[in-house]
Amino acid sequence: MAVMAGQDREITLRFLAEPADVNFGGKVHGGAVMKWIDLAAYACAAGWSGKYCITAYAGGIRFVKPIHVGNIVEVGAKVIYTGRTSMHLGIDVKAGDPKHPERHLTTHCIVIMVAVDDSGQPSPVPEWIPVTESDKVMRDSAIRLMEMRKKIGAEMEAHLKP
Repeated sequence: MAVMAGQDREITLRFLAEPADVNFGGKVHGGAVMKWIDLAAYACAAGWSGKYCITAYAGGIRFVKPIHVGNIVEVGAKVIYTGRTSMHLGIDVKAGDPKHPERHLTTHCIVIMVAVDDSGQPSPVPEWIPVTESDKVMRDSAIRLMEMRKKIGAEMEAHLKP
């Protein structure tokens, strides 16, 4: 059965951390983790919108614990707010020994993806309406973060002007 846009709001990518992902300290480097986050965000946003999506923002990236080579990695992405053409996604990266069931949180962030049409212009996305209390908390948090980003953006302007 085909899933239509606006129905599947979350996705989890699972794979093993490979030796090519390691930094000089022997742990998976942040750049590899950020790439995985972007892949999961794209897969989730494209699935929700039924359209090609581009990354507009990734922020609040917290590296909580290191990921080791050979760990199983789970990158979970979930729609937590929708605008007219944008989707705000909560991303959790968890990892652990593949021989054991427990996974620990290693990284968390918010990514905003924008759906675009064939000419690259922003394109409307299905609205996501929270039902559970935890979903409402996540949506409200996404809205507060949007307000904070506006203030940060205004502050960053000073760095862009010569």
